[in-house]
Order: sequence, then C-alpha cells, then structure tokens
Amino acid sequence: MAVLVSRYNELVTRRLLDGALECAREAGVTGEEIDIVWVPGAFELGAAAAELAGSGRYVALVALGAVIRGDTPHFDYVAGETARAISSVALQHATPVAFGVLTVDTLEQATDRAGGKAGNKGHEAMSAALELADVLRQLRERP
Repeated sequence: MAVLVSRYNELVTRRLLDGALECAREAGVTGEEIDIVWVPGAFELGAAAAELAGSGRYVALVALGAVIRGDTPHFDYVAGETARAISSVALQHATPVAFGVLTVDTLEQATDRAGGKAGNKGHEAMSAALELADVLRQLRERP
C-alpha cells in the first residue's frame, strides 16, 4: 500500500495522513507495509500515482491533498485535473486509488475535514482503498 501526500497545504495534509495511518493500523496494516510518498502539490498526485500503480507493487493507493479556493480560477483547474488524473490511474491500472483530496472554499473547511468536526477524510480514503482492494481481490479469485 502507498499513500501519496501533497506538501502544499501541509498543515491540512499532514492531518489527513495521520487519519489514513490510523485507519490502516485499525485494519491491521503495519507501518512497514505502507510507503509514504510526498509530492509538491495536489496536481502532481496523478503522475506519482501512475508511477506507483504501474510498478505493480501496490494493492492500493491513497492520494491525499487539499485544494482551497482562492480568488482566481486556479482552483477549478487544479481540483478538476487532479480528480481526473487519479480516476484515470485507477481505471488504467485496475488499482484502487482512493481520492482523499479536499476541494474546499476555506482553510476552516479543510481543517474541519482533516480531523476536525467533519471527521478525517484521510481516514475515510484509507478505509475505501482497503475495502476496494479486498473487493478486487475477491473478484480476481472467482472461478
């Protein structure tokens, strides 16, 4: 398993990572079984995910980031292209790539979703990745 984490908005993404790792521990996945890969920003998650998925070494990936709306249309491009890239990697490689990228209007909304009053979306993304990896394993084992 690998977790890709955007360094941009690290105040938020580090908390998402903490949630993801907590979920993994709860599921019995040890730290030695998880590679953590830091990338510059959310936009770069897709390229890193493609490289990792293409290696065939990982049963699932979790992509974590935070794209916070600003005063320019930059948000729309980054958020949309990040989602497209991550989805494309999952489909192209038939590998679960959980989308733990927050797309929010404010820093407050981001922190609420990274361990605040709205839970931790990193935890939720890891849970989804683990569940889908299990589903795909079961489907592949069917006669």
